[in-house]
Amino acid sequence: MAQVTVRVGGYAHPVACQDGQEKHLTNMAAEVDKRISALKAMGIQFGETRMLLLAALQLADEAMDLKAENDALKASGAVPLEAPAPDPALADGLLRLAEKLEIIAARLEEA
Repeated sequence: MAQVTVRVGGYAHPVACQDGQEKHLTNMAAEVDKRISALKAMGIQFGETRMLLLAALQLADEAMDLKAENDALKASGAVPLEAPAPDPALADGLLRLAEKLEIIAARLEEA
């Protein structure tokens, strides 16, 4: 079992997860942290527990809306969209482009 320390709301939290799920956990924590940052930007000042509760309620609200939308689509007989097949050539091209952009960014930082 993997151990990841995530930062949410300015606090570090050690969290265990299945091996290989570290990035997924980090992404979820970043989403929660984004919600807390938005609440703070609105001037909401509560303790850590209350901020986590408000962020969790926002996420639960979105999840319930998505579930209701999904249920309505199923009930209407709508055909779910299929994800396009991965294109290895496109992925390679994007990787090369990203590497070139990183080189350019590094050169700009040096200048």
